[in-house]
Amino acid sequence: MLPTPKKFFVTAASAEGHSRLTAFDNALLKAKIGNVNLLRVSSILPPGCEYDPALEIPEGSLVPTAYGSIVSDVPGDLISAAIAVGLSENVFGVIMEYSGKCTSDEAKAIITKMVQEAFSTRKMNLAEIKIAVAEHKVEKIGCAFAAAPLWY
Repeated sequence: MLPTPKKFFVTAASAEGHSRLTAFDNALLKAKIGNVNLLRVSSILPPGCEYDPALEIPEGSLVPTAYGSIVSDVPGDLISAAIAVGLSENVFGVIMEYSGKCTSDEAKAIITKMVQEAFSTRKMNLAEIKIAVAEHKVEKIGCAFAAAPLWY
């Protein structure tokens, strides 16, 4: 049985690279999670999971992470990625991710509505939202990335 994460933070960054993969990797490095192994998870924050913006994760760790990303090789494209963690008062939280060809303000508005809908559907009270957004204007090959890493 896997342990349940106890801490999380939100992060977002953008970067250029010489390939689609290195653009993604460079964005991970800027987001301070480039030297860990991401295990993509879906949308539920465990009950009691604490927000820790200064959290440092050991290099090489297997890290459950909800994330959204977009890569473009079209110069001039404006791309954004957003992550939002909706917190309840006494039960689990909900994580939503979004990426698209839009401004960071548009991505933030979309991700906020997504979290509000998720809480409404579950008939839960939304106490707080933590959001991180990255916007990028592509020069050659660019990536926008946003994530909520979970840790123990």
